[in-house]
Amino acid sequence: MNSKKCNFNVKIDNQERTKCLVYTRVMGYHRPVESFNIGKKGEHKQRIYFKEQPATENNL
Repeated sequence: MNSKKCNFNVKIDNQERTKCLVYTRVMGYHRPVESFNIGKKGEHKQRIYFKEQPATENNL
């Protein structure tokens, strides 16, 4: 795999930034995390994320 690193910085004023909403699935619905109560936000921060390995013929 050929990968290149970009070594440059872009300076953006806060007024130019776009707000990013993070959604997560709760009880079958996708909801923005910012609308959670304090307890649910704490649970969201404690979640452990994992990366699933691709299936191969050896592990089927």
